[in-house]
Amino acid sequence: MEEPKQIKQNPYQHKYIDKGFWAILIFLMLVSVVSIFSASSQLINKSMARGLGTYQPILSHIGFLILGAALAYAIQFIPSWFIRMGGYVLLVFSVICLLLTFTRLGESANEAARWIRLGPVQFQPSEFAKLSLIIVVSDLLARIKTDQDRKKYFWIALTLTGVVCLLIVSSNLSTVILIGAVVLVLMFLARIPWKWLMAIVGTALLVLVCGYLFVEHVYVKEGKEMSGPFKRATVWVGRIDNMIEGHKADKQDTTIRVTDDNYQSTMAQVAVARGGQSPFGAGPGNSVMRNKLPLAFMDFIFAIIVEETGIVGAVFLIILYMSILCRACIATSRYADYSALLMVMGLAIMLTTQAFISMAVAVGLGPVTGQPLPLISKGGTSILTTCFYFGIMMSVCREQNMRKDRELQTREESWGMIPDLETDDTIHLEQ
Repeated sequence: MEEPKQIKQNPYQHKYIDKGFWAILIFLMLVSVVSIFSASSQLINKSMARGLGTYQPILSHIGFLILGAALAYAIQFIPSWFIRMGGYVLLVFSVICLLLTFTRLGESANEAARWIRLGPVQFQPSEFAKLSLIIVVSDLLARIKTDQDRKKYFWIALTLTGVVCLLIVSSNLSTVILIGAVVLVLMFLARIPWKWLMAIVGTALLVLVCGYLFVEHVYVKEGKEMSGPFKRATVWVGRIDNMIEGHKADKQDTTIRVTDDNYQSTMAQVAVARGGQSPFGAGPGNSVMRNKLPLAFMDFIFAIIVEETGIVGAVFLIILYMSILCRACIATSRYADYSALLMVMGLAIMLTTQAFISMAVAVGLGPVTGQPLPLISKGGTSILTTCFYFGIMMSVCREQNMRKDRELQTREESWGMIPDLETDDTIHLEQ
């Protein structure tokens, strides 16, 4: 009697690749190339002044996109269990790099984000810290089996989050708030008790409100400058004040009063207003504000996109980012690996939330935060880490597709024999 032959799956077959995430990634990259081509006029002028050529900033951006796509393609074939273990290593590396930002190796860009420069390579450790923290927290929360486990892993996850946030907060408060919000959502998905979550939210709000009032009355109103690690606190408070005063002015009259403090947000709103004159905007390459808006190719690139493509382009971009979250929900439905489920949802929520924060700032619905638009804003570290996000999510989806394929073959085996499409042999599956 012929012994049954077990079917072996090839994890590198393209039929297991998640086409949904790849479609979103490619569309975002195409939008990025077109947007940066138009929004980089200031960089092009600097590049020409240095003798580097007209297209150097654009080619550099395209190079990072190609490298990011290759990175995502490679990561999607890495098993999710290996990614989880690698998350711990990356977290340790990120914490060390964040500590190094307080030494001579640390550099400041735009008086905000702290960078590490190792020779010709410059990167932002906080981007890697966000990624690794989501992976580690997801793995810790997935280990909860009993009430005793819940308390143990909750405190471990909370402590790690607190350490990372403390190392980032002095240079980038918005990133800390973003990390905290995503970790809270992961804890909610992991069924952490409501009273624990509300205690965290209440404590965080109390600290933020007290800090705001202290800096506002002791430093801002007195015209004093802060020193030490929280010297940027006056900048944060000033941005909030500018947003509040701007909304008050909008209710009283339509006159725009441009000052040094509100110049960025005002120019961004002017760009959005120009785009609103037509459903399709001023047209690609016809932006006027790209030469007046500082960092038009980074923090405020959404304003340039709206100026050139109007409400149609804005809605299309919103749908693209919402598709990330929707695809993550579909991909993780009925997924057996709870850790992988939390990891994918955490990464998708991080990307989507960051995108909406960046877009809200560009249209004047929030204070200036410095958050880039994922995969569209210029910046090598941001592009590569975003592609890391996509690669990890696609890795989990690939494993999900393989599992569904095995289940399908098992059901077909119960009906009889399955033909091997490659050899035309008949294969019997072991029960």
